[in-house]
Amino acid sequence: MKQHTLAGAIAHTGVGLHSGVSTHVRILPADTGSGRYFVRVDLPDAPIIPAQVAAVNQTVLSTQLGKGEACVRTVEHLLAALAGMGVDNARIEIDGSELPLLDGSAKDWVKSIAEVGLVAQPVTENLPSLDIQEPIWIYQDDAFVAAIPAQETRFSYGIDFDLPAIGNQWHSWSLHTEPEQSANFAEEVAPARTFGLLHQIEYLQKSGLIKGGNLDNALVCGPDGWVNPPLRFANEPVRHKILDLVGDLSLLGYFPRAHFLAYKASHNLHIQLAQRILALSN
Repeated sequence: MKQHTLAGAIAHTGVGLHSGVSTHVRILPADTGSGRYFVRVDLPDAPIIPAQVAAVNQTVLSTQLGKGEACVRTVEHLLAALAGMGVDNARIEIDGSELPLLDGSAKDWVKSIAEVGLVAQPVTENLPSLDIQEPIWIYQDDAFVAAIPAQETRFSYGIDFDLPAIGNQWHSWSLHTEPEQSANFAEEVAPARTFGLLHQIEYLQKSGLIKGGNLDNALVCGPDGWVNPPLRFANEPVRHKILDLVGDLSLLGYFPRAHFLAYKASHNLHIQLAQRILALSN
């Protein structure tokens, strides 16, 4: 069996969705078995924050990881890009507490990964793996996320909004993490941008959130339709939810063979499912 890391370094600079602060990120090759991990190079002793389920310490409108006093927020898009493109091991250096939102999707991360390429890393010991044997359900009111036994790893998501421009949407996507098969992630999921509802923006800003959000890095929908069209896909919002789910479940370090099914879910429910799966594997 083999793992993969980057063949060279990647760098991007941009503003964080919630903080509104600009940060610089460098992604570097990492050793076999080291996994994906963040390094806060702006802090004394450059603390390392592993991209693991156990490090999650907040899930309010994004996923935040922390270790000790150090944290890094809105990690889901970059982690989805790395996992979806088959990057098992990566050192992610960042000089602040929130990842750049870039254009609101994972497209720029994926483009950079594809440009630099991957290198294979031989593995001398068995890698962790888990096939889901019985359905696992996490739910809150009518929202849920589940892992169901399946022959392949698949992600299916549904959303339902009162706004006519969004309405009820479903999308399903099968994961192929081998580098030569990663094009489907790059084309079908990575370009889907984050989205927000026009009537919620003022409340979220007053709550200290989405300080870095704008019409260049997020789709905004109101009662009369999309404020900043065109969309990249007719169902771009639900595809972005799949992007978020892939990023959150990548914190397991590998994707179990299962059909992951979600409806109206959240980062909090995603992480609860990952915690349940992790408990089963131990």
